[in-house]
Amino acid sequence: MTKNSHNQTSLAPSMAAQQEKLHWSFWLGVTFFVLVIVAIISFSWFLNNKMSSEESTPVTSIVIGGEMPFTIRQDIENAIESVNLGNFFNVDVNDVQQKVAELPWVYSVSVRKKWPNELKIYVVDQTPIALWNEDFLINEYGKAFQADTSRLLSALPAFFGPEGSENLALDNFVNLSKLLRFSDLSIDELLLTERHSWQLTLNNGITLNLGRENKIERVQRFMDIYPQIIKTKKENQQVDYVDLRYDTGLAVGWKTAEKKQRA
Repeated sequence: MTKNSHNQTSLAPSMAAQQEKLHWSFWLGVTFFVLVIVAIISFSWFLNNKMSSEESTPVTSIVIGGEMPFTIRQDIENAIESVNLGNFFNVDVNDVQQKVAELPWVYSVSVRKKWPNELKIYVVDQTPIALWNEDFLINEYGKAFQADTSRLLSALPAFFGPEGSENLALDNFVNLSKLLRFSDLSIDELLLTERHSWQLTLNNGITLNLGRENKIERVQRFMDIYPQIIKTKKENQQVDYVDLRYDTGLAVGWKTAEKKQRA
């Protein structure tokens, strides 16, 4: 009996110590949890106040860059003047992009915001290759567009043709220009008729009637015989046109200051 009582007495303090330890562990866990919740709430409050403060920050810097030989900064500023730039976070970059893209000389545009107050606009202008039917221009991809031609940096060749033939005209212009370059000649005017007959006016004033087929071969024939044609001209006489719509030959039209005559 004495031995058992001693064992029971020694177990009692041990259980009490464990309960005390569990008690403190529980409250420490609760305290830590509460501190975490308070920290999260405090941070959320701070972040919300911070963002609310920053949301009232307007866009005060507009950075415009890109490849713009024709579009000027004032064009872009006028295009986006209706956009509300008073709230940095609420500025719709898609709206800005659409408005700038509608400018006549603009080919592509990208817009992004840079915190805290900057709007960056990058613009690439159209590359005009030729005038098209007097009222339009053709870009390097054969697409017709309208823009202020007074901003052109140099004279462009003039293309004429049926609606929808822009790409065809551009392709032939590129191919024939490469060929004529060997004779130091270039195309000032290209005409495609409704019947798909081709006519070129060169930078030396000569008109080439090429017809509908074998354009490359006919231009090559002209280049081969052109030096001989020049040798046969008389004083105060120059070539007006060369008709190459023949299978093997050609016809030359001469002009003077007063009249034209066919040879």
